[in-house]
Amino acid sequence: MASSESNAYLDRVVKQQAALEVDLGAAKAPDAPAANAVNVRIKGFGRWRTVLVPPNAFVVHTRRGRREPVHMGLGISFRFNPYRDSFLVVPGTMQTILLSAYCICQELQGVVVQAYVQWIVEDIAVAYRKLDFGDRKDPMRLVNIQLREQAEAAIKDKVATMSVHEVLSDKQPIIEELTARLRDVAEGGLGLRIVTVQIKEAIVSSTRLWENLQKPYRAEQNQIARLAELAAEEVISVRQSQNNLRQGERAEEDARKLAKQRDETQVHAHKLEQERHEQEVAIGRLRLELEHLMQQLKLDFELAMATARAENSHAVKLLEIERAKLRQDINNNQTPEAIQARMIAALPDVVSRLPKPAEVRSVNLGGGDPTSLGGVIAYVREAIKALS
Repeated sequence: MASSESNAYLDRVVKQQAALEVDLGAAKAPDAPAANAVNVRIKGFGRWRTVLVPPNAFVVHTRRGRREPVHMGLGISFRFNPYRDSFLVVPGTMQTILLSAYCICQELQGVVVQAYVQWIVEDIAVAYRKLDFGDRKDPMRLVNIQLREQAEAAIKDKVATMSVHEVLSDKQPIIEELTARLRDVAEGGLGLRIVTVQIKEAIVSSTRLWENLQKPYRAEQNQIARLAELAAEEVISVRQSQNNLRQGERAEEDARKLAKQRDETQVHAHKLEQERHEQEVAIGRLRLELEHLMQQLKLDFELAMATARAENSHAVKLLEIERAKLRQDINNNQTPEAIQARMIAALPDVVSRLPKPAEVRSVNLGGGDPTSLGGVIAYVREAIKALS
């Protein structure tokens, strides 16, 4: 350890020793804060007073002329005569001592060990006789100082037999030694009980030594980290190679599948081309058959039309012959008597269609044979002249 660091360490030890002497030799100032003071209330006046003690505090009430206390126990209130009585109040709650022990290890290196001790008063009848609880503002102050000194001494003695690595890596030996020492002192005849002992931290005083102690671990961790990086890079490289290989295999497989699909496509296209050619041949054959059928239908239609025209011409000729025959029959059946009878029958209709005459004229139709066609025509002609 460097000289400057050694002097700083010695300065801390000297200052701590000076503060300890002040704590042990003089009480606190009257206005100093009392962390462990017990809230005791005194009521009344003169010799008719009553002391009220909280339930978590021990009390020892003594009287002049009596060897044993009048009252002693936890949370006992009592009548008090200040002219002949005296009392002592001690907290019954658990006390905690925080300490930092500046130690020298086996390699003569400074190490600071931070610890805490928790204790309680177990037997007030023994404790008030062996320990000083006379400070009314902080009855536990001197007891805590004494236990702190015992604890620091035990820690220093144990650390002196250990190496720096042992102190930093395994604190259990220090805890066991400190617990055994304090229990021997506190529980051996002081009426106290040690509840727990714990080591909070162990720190190397020298900054350079602390850094040097960390260098192997840091180098090892850097090596582990670097090896991990190399392993990760190797794994990544292997995976990339595997991925590339798989990608190459996949590409080859895709190329094979593509070639197979291309071949199948070509075969299918050739097959479709053959089918298309066959369909075109079939369509051409059907077209020729259709043209032949159309020509045949055309010839059949022309023949049918010619036949129909011939038959129609023949029918027309037969109709004309029949019509001529009927006409001949009609002519042969037109006798004068038949014509005269039809004309006579039509006369009323003819007369009804004629306009009404403005005057009445008498027409003498004579000079003809009314029974013959010529006579009837002559009568009609004469009547028309007379009406005009």
